[in-house]
Amino acid sequence: MAGMAGVQVLVLLLAAISCVDAFIEGIYCGRENCYDILDVTRDSSKNDVVKAYRKMARKWHPDMHKGKEAKEKAAEMFQKIANAYEILKDEEQRADYDYMLDNPDEYYSIYFNYYRTRMAPKVDIRIVIGVTITVVSVIQYWGAWNNYTTAINYLCKEPKYRSKAIDIAKSEGTLSANNNRKRKGRSKEEIKEEEEAIIRQIIAEKMDIRGGYSRPSYRDILWIQLVFLPYYTVTYIIWYATWIWKFTILRNEYGEEEMYYKIRKYMKLSQSQWDALEDYEKENFLELGLWKWENFQDWREEQENERKSKLAESARYKSYRRYMKKGGAGQISFGPE
Repeated sequence: MAGMAGVQVLVLLLAAISCVDAFIEGIYCGRENCYDILDVTRDSSKNDVVKAYRKMARKWHPDMHKGKEAKEKAAEMFQKIANAYEILKDEEQRADYDYMLDNPDEYYSIYFNYYRTRMAPKVDIRIVIGVTITVVSVIQYWGAWNNYTTAINYLCKEPKYRSKAIDIAKSEGTLSANNNRKRKGRSKEEIKEEEEAIIRQIIAEKMDIRGGYSRPSYRDILWIQLVFLPYYTVTYIIWYATWIWKFTILRNEYGEEEMYYKIRKYMKLSQSQWDALEDYEKENFLELGLWKWENFQDWREEQENERKSKLAESARYKSYRRYMKKGGAGQISFGPE
C-alpha cells in the first residue's frame, strides 16, 4: 500500500510539472491569451489581426459607453485590446509570444525575449550611425572652411601680402579696369568692395596656405574616408609590403620620397604638419641626413641643447626658476621677510 501511495504521489508531481502555466503575470497580456482578447487564432494573418482590432476597438472605446462604471470597464478592456494588438501586429513580438506559448517552462528565454524587444531602440541602428557620420562630416567640413576663411581674412589684412596682391592685380590689369568703371558712375563703396574681392581672390589663388588652415578637400570628409577605407587599407598593405621587399630584404638605397618619409616618422609629424613646413626646411633636413636614425638623434640633441641655452639666457625663465626654488605654487608665505 505504501508503495502504491508513493507511485500515485510521483504521478501527481509529474502531472503538475507537465502542466506548467504558459501565461506569466507582468509580460505580454499577463494571465490572458492575446489571441483570445482579439478573438483571433494563431493561424490568423496580420490583416485579420488588424480587422479584429478595429472591430474590438470600436466596440470597447470609452466614448461609446455611458456611465462612470461602464466607461471604466470599457477603458480597461480597450487598454487590453490595444496591448494585445501591439504584440500581435509586430512579427518579432508575435514570434516571441508564440514561443512562450509553446515553451512555457523556459522562463529565462521568455523574459529575455520580452525585454530585449521592449528595450531595443525603435530606430534602425544603421540610420543612427548614418546620421551621426553625416553630422560629423558636415561639422568637420564647416570647421575646415572656417579655418581657411580665417586664414584668408588674416592675409588680406596683412600689409605684406596685401601689397603683393595689389601688385599682381595691377600687373594683370584688374584694378585699372576698376578705375575706368569709376568714371561710369560707380560709387566709391562699390569700387572698394570690388577691389577687396579681387585682392581676396588673388590671395586665395596665389598664396600657399598649408596645414590646418589649408583649403578643405572633399577627401578629408569622414564619409569619403570611410567609403575609401578599403582602398586605402589595400594600398597601405601593398605599400608596406613593397617597402619591406625593397629596403629590408633587397636592401636598396632610399629615394628622396622615402628619405622624407623617414624624417617625418622620426619627427612624429602628421601629414598635414609635414605639409605645413617650408620647402627650404625640408631640404635642410635632407642635407643633414636626418633620414638616418643616428644623424637624427644627434640633431635632436643639438636642438635640445640650443633650446636649453636660450631658456637659460631668458629673463623670464630665470625668474621662473627663482620662483620654483622658493616653492612654486605650493609655497607658504608668513608675511614680509
